[in-house]
Amino acid sequence: MNTIEIINDKIYEIRNQKVMFDYDLAELYKIQTKALKQAVRRNLKRFPTDFMFGLTLEEFEILRSQFVTQKRGGTRYLPFAFTEQGVAMPSSVLNNEKAIAINIAIMRSFISLRKFALTYEELTKRLTEIENQFPDIYKALNFLMNSNQKNIEKENREKIGYKKN
Repeated sequence: MNTIEIINDKIYEIRNQKVMFDYDLAELYKIQTKALKQAVRRNLKRFPTDFMFGLTLEEFEILRSQFVTQKRGGTRYLPFAFTEQGVAMPSSVLNNEKAIAINIAIMRSFISLRKFALTYEELTKRLTEIENQFPDIYKALNFLMNSNQKNIEKENREKIGYKKN
């Protein structure tokens, strides 16, 4: 797994925003979460609410319920969520070469996710246009796909009645 794939796995969607959590950023920067939070608190002016926000207890419980097993032990404090703009800031408050390199990789990861989202959005838009232009063809394709699915289900169902030996 390359660095961008590792980072992509650490990007979540909370409050309709793509974010990374403080513990994941700390892991990438190879520092303790406590040290990252201290650096952030010392420089709060660099982290307006559109760059970083604290999770509510309800959001944290929902997030925790999505993980079957928890990587870390119990968490004392609710995590900070850093938005796409906010993930650039820890590298400025940590100010070391590792932080700069990780920050570049994180930015590239967010860019690749945005490109994928645009491509998917364009594809959906074009399919909708085709559906509107050719409704009869669309209905026929749906009919064929449903018929094919029914045939597959018919072949896979368990036969009843007398069986020949």
